[in-house]
Amino acid sequence: MGKTSRSRKPDEWAAKINHTRLIKDPFIQNFIKECRFPKDSSEIDSQDTELIFDLIEPQVNPIKYIISVDGGYTTVEVKKNFPSSKIAFFQFGALLFDLKDLEDLSEKPFIFPEDINKLHNLKPFKLALHVQNVISKTQSSLQDSIRREIYEFFLCDRDSSTFMETLAWLTFREYNVSSPVACYRLGTDPYTGSAVELYRNQMNSDYTFDLPQGKIFLTDIFRLHEVIDEDHGAGGILGYITRLIEQLIIAHFIRFLYRYQKEYLGSFLFIVDGPLSFSGQTANMHILMRDLCNFLLKGQNLFLVGLEKSGAFVDHAQAICIQNEKTEILKRNQCLVLKNSYIYKYITPGDPVNSHYGITSYYGGKVIFHSSDGQIYVLSVPVEDKDIVLNPTKKDYQNLDIILHNIQKLKCDLYDDSIIPITLANKLVSLANNPSQTFLEKFVSQNIKEPS
Repeated sequence: MGKTSRSRKPDEWAAKINHTRLIKDPFIQNFIKECRFPKDSSEIDSQDTELIFDLIEPQVNPIKYIISVDGGYTTVEVKKNFPSSKIAFFQFGALLFDLKDLEDLSEKPFIFPEDINKLHNLKPFKLALHVQNVISKTQSSLQDSIRREIYEFFLCDRDSSTFMETLAWLTFREYNVSSPVACYRLGTDPYTGSAVELYRNQMNSDYTFDLPQGKIFLTDIFRLHEVIDEDHGAGGILGYITRLIEQLIIAHFIRFLYRYQKEYLGSFLFIVDGPLSFSGQTANMHILMRDLCNFLLKGQNLFLVGLEKSGAFVDHAQAICIQNEKTEILKRNQCLVLKNSYIYKYITPGDPVNSHYGITSYYGGKVIFHSSDGQIYVLSVPVEDKDIVLNPTKKDYQNLDIILHNIQKLKCDLYDDSIIPITLANKLVSLANNPSQTFLEKFVSQNIKEPS
């Protein structure tokens, strides 16, 4: 490993010839030979494409509005002479669009500022977290600092409501007025690491629970405290937090509509950047989101979709769509519903018999869509049960044709296989390494107050 110089001496760089030892090593050579990679599209068996369906255009499009959510973060060094001290800054944004305005934009050869003004921007949500070698002045550890920061972020008032209210609404199934859940089992409390029961009727007005071992925040159900290391920091949770908050923002808007304008819920298409899943320690949240989706799909209606921009599934989608017309597997205006055996056979090498894709993290099923104009999308929509992926049918993916029809209408020619809502949401919240990271580092450095 190289070393960065702190003086006028040169940086210590890695040697340029040591790769030859790896190349000639028999153990390494054998390792490469034993690797099993995803199969090429030419190796796909015809019997594995039985879940390809043509898009059925809906006679009536119920969607009138789009809400898209995206988030981003950057990590900055707090002190120039102590680069191991780091803080992370997050921005999350939700954009509200009128579908008719978007359709009008897509037909124009040029887009002017007054056209963009028709799109209604919702304020971005900001969060800052200690990451490594720095803690809050009011807390005694990095774990306690991060727990408190996330708790306070969820308690912030946002137009007479809070994300914490939405979290309680989800956790205790308060949307089901006739039979809310009385208790939530937290797998590990932050103090002892043992399981603890959180009772709804024992929750304080500030969404905390008084237990013998200490005060538990409702946000502790994310279990992020399990992977915060006092020495090596909390860099590993940043991606988890981003995915978590993006989807809870969606739940927040769903809750608002369900509570105040229930009849309009079926007029909205909710789009989140990434699959309908939760990562790492937050994975158990997928159970709460699945329960909410099932409740709404049975009693009301819900149009929710997650769109992936990169990864193994996107690589596979490109491989089966971008060929000449005679050999492409997924033709235009078709979708492929992905089943467990297909995923482990062609996309992520594994054992389809003993492995169950996404069983502990997904509340949506994956679909590859090749639109009529050649755009390629990997998306996920809510499914009722975790076992649907084992043997899915198109009926299991409720509202799929309507969702695909609208995704197709939202294409953005600025980037490959992108849609306008996610592209604009990303522009609203993304934090570039340069200049955003540089400016944030200067901002933090100028505002640090050294202890007297």
